[in-house]
Amino acid sequence: MVKQILTLVALLIICTPFCYAIDAQSAEQLSKEQEIQTRIDKVGTDLLNFNKIPRRIVFAYDKREKKKFMTTDKALTKRQVILYDGTYQYIQTDDELAAALAREISTVMKSYSGIWGGTLDSLQVALGSKKFETVADKRAVDYMVNAGYNPLALIVFINKTCPQKRFDRFSRHNLTSKRLARIYEYITYKYPEYLKDNDYINNEYYQNFLLNSVTNRRMLQVKIENNSTEELDYE
Repeated sequence: MVKQILTLVALLIICTPFCYAIDAQSAEQLSKEQEIQTRIDKVGTDLLNFNKIPRRIVFAYDKREKKKFMTTDKALTKRQVILYDGTYQYIQTDDELAAALAREISTVMKSYSGIWGGTLDSLQVALGSKKFETVADKRAVDYMVNAGYNPLALIVFINKTCPQKRFDRFSRHNLTSKRLARIYEYITYKYPEYLKDNDYINNEYYQNFLLNSVTNRRMLQVKIENNSTEELDYE
C-alpha cells in the first residue's frame, strides 16, 4: 500500500509541471484565437457600417485549415463569412483582411437578392457565374474604399491565394490573371489616386502582379489612350 502511495506521489510530481504547461499553452492559443476574432470583427463591421449595408452578416474565425480558402457555401446558405486559418496565414495587413472579407460580403449580399429569399441567385453563384465573379470583385473594391481601406490589397490578396489555371473556357471561374486585370482596370478608372500614391508599389506580391500582367496592362493603356469604351479580352 505504501509503495502504491509513493508511486502515485511520484507520478503527481512528474506530471504536474506537464499539466501546467498544457494549460498555459491552451490559454495562449485561446487568447490568440480571440485576438484574431476581434480583429476580423472590427474590420468586417467597418465594411458593413461604412457601406451602410442593411443586412445581418456574421464573421467567424475557424482555426482549422481548409483546402478551399473561403467557404462560399456558408456565405450563401447561412449568410456567414468564415475565415479559416489557412487563409488568415496569408493575410498581413488590415487592408488585406478587408480584401478577403469584402469579397465574401459581396457573395453574402447576393444571397439576399432575388426571388425565394435569394435562393435562386445563391444557386447561380454556387454553380460558378463568371459574370458574378467580376461584379463581386468590383463591389469588393467599392466596399474597401468606402471603409477607408486600400483596394490594391485585393490584388495582393488574390495574387497570394488564387492559383492560375490553364484555361477558363470550360471552367466555372475566370482565370486569375483576368480577374486581377479587371480589378486593376476598375481601380484605374474609378480610384486612380491609389495608383498615383501607391502604398503597395514595393510590396513583393504587387510587384509579382505587375511582372505577370505586362500584356494586360499594355492593352489597358492603349484603351485609355484611344479613349475607348470597349470591354477588353484580357489574357
